[in-house]
Amino acid sequence: MAAFCYFRRGLAGLQVSLIISFLAAASAGNFYQDFDITWGDGRAKILNNGELLTLSLDKASGSGFQSKNEYLFGKIAMQIKLVPGNSAGTVTAYYLSSKEWETHDEIDFEFLGNLSGDPYILHTNVYIQGQGKREKQFYLWFDPTADFHNYSILWNPQCVVFWVDGIPIREFKNLESAGVPFPKSQPMRIYSSLWNADDWATRGGLVKTNWSQAPFVASYRSFNADACVLYSGTSSCSWDSPPWLSQVLDSTDQQKMKWVEDNYMIYNYCTDAERFSQGLPTECIKEGSFGCIMSTDEGGPFADGVATATSYPSMAPICSSSSAVSTALLMSVVVSFLMAASAGNFYQDFDITWGDGRGKILNNGELLTLSLDKPSGSGFQSKNEYLFGKIDMQLKLVPGNSAGTVTAYYLSSQGPTHDEIDFEFLGNLSGTPISSTLMCSAKAREIESSSSTCGSTQLLISTPIPSSGIPSALCNFSVDGTPIREFKNSESIGVPYPKNQPMRIYSSLWNADDWATRGGLVKTDWSQAPFTASYRNFNANACLWSSGSSSCSSTSPSSTSTNGGWYSQELDSTSQERMKWVQKNYMIYNYCADTKRFPQGLPSECSATTMS
Repeated sequence: MAAFCYFRRGLAGLQVSLIISFLAAASAGNFYQDFDITWGDGRAKILNNGELLTLSLDKASGSGFQSKNEYLFGKIAMQIKLVPGNSAGTVTAYYLSSKEWETHDEIDFEFLGNLSGDPYILHTNVYIQGQGKREKQFYLWFDPTADFHNYSILWNPQCVVFWVDGIPIREFKNLESAGVPFPKSQPMRIYSSLWNADDWATRGGLVKTNWSQAPFVASYRSFNADACVLYSGTSSCSWDSPPWLSQVLDSTDQQKMKWVEDNYMIYNYCTDAERFSQGLPTECIKEGSFGCIMSTDEGGPFADGVATATSYPSMAPICSSSSAVSTALLMSVVVSFLMAASAGNFYQDFDITWGDGRGKILNNGELLTLSLDKPSGSGFQSKNEYLFGKIDMQLKLVPGNSAGTVTAYYLSSQGPTHDEIDFEFLGNLSGTPISSTLMCSAKAREIESSSSTCGSTQLLISTPIPSSGIPSALCNFSVDGTPIREFKNSESIGVPYPKNQPMRIYSSLWNADDWATRGGLVKTDWSQAPFTASYRNFNANACLWSSGSSSCSSTSPSSTSTNGGWYSQELDSTSQERMKWVQKNYMIYNYCADTKRFPQGLPSECSATTMS
């Protein structure tokens, strides 16, 4: 390898140290001199005599720029102010990359936008010879939209280090001696772009870009580069060696990096044993290879395979404080195909069906608990089958760090053509809200909402009776008496409806960390096990199904005085307004708005008259 020297900028003889900071700076540059705007049709602008650069994104296009120079090692810095407000679906990328795509090297910062009030995700990756899969993700300890912050990368023959405001957050060491490739041969340019990635960027693509907030704008200033510039294959550092060329993290830097990892890391590929089922990458198991990430003597802060980050961004503000979120969710699930009238007894009404003792009935049948540990979860089902009803259960969900866990409470029939009405509560990191996925009918029709751990959840499915006496039916999910979703019977326009198959009530607590929290990036922290969900106050106003006959076959439930009229219940105008309020403020995904998922046209029930 050639010797290295200082690169001297112009007549000023400015010494440029080689820390490729992807985003931080050593000496002030000028955007006119240092960068070319490469795409965006006028959406990227250089302002203030070259001291400021802005990128913008609207529905038609994003924008981007690249450095005029190529570098082989360096220290790069840029101050960036990210898109403010509702940036969900947007990505601001700032990275180094070489030319040949199939074998390219890349050092990557990507800032994944989120809903207003929710933190950005800082996604980092290192590609070598076209191969990535070295992702680490972080929250930031400040609001990156309120002001400019410094993002930088040190790239030298020993390591690549990512920095934020002078604090190292990630180190990738040169372990070629252990067979791990390292980016050292291909010169790279600096690139940045602002673009729409709502097919994956926010909650795995469930939260889409709100184009009414466009244009989205990110701002850049104070670019600096201490780096070896490549001219016609020759490095500007061929006669001298700058100090950064041999820089490594000292003990103070290692402690700072450990603090970030302990408190703000939310995904680490080096702990994802399920993703790398044949064994973790070599750099992840090499002792000392990742500085503060792993120590074979003590196990390191991620020895259990789960990052101990503070939280993942909440999808919507739910409770008045985050402490309310972490206090465990009390939910009264009123499944209205199955709802309840009078207090039941778990001994009488349910069978624990799996879990090898992890499901327990307590307090003389008044309380049921499910638990989950690494070997197994647990579950129960109702003794009875129902065909229409109003079902109610109070649930207290898993408290604290429930990431990776799912508490499912649902009605289901049997067989490959089964019907199902479904609550699923997707766990999250401490201090962030649990999301609930609601589905009605055999064909998946998902709506996802953020649930606080502040109250009870209910599902009502009522069945208005037309003149024929056959239930036309609607499916209504409620939380603490507030309706949050309605699925109407629209068979008249060809939409199937669950009305013929009797269903049992089921609930289970199980591990789903391959998909449940951040699309599988955040794994279950088994050091927090056992995870426990609690159930009480089961009630069912419902038509029992036995030997092919309904208990409601002779008398309509709507004619009795004890059932509350659920059989013909519909949402009145007040209930409709309350549901509209929930959907406006707390809904984070609705299949009826997902035109990318349904490019041939939204399902028929998604018209305003058939589904809310």
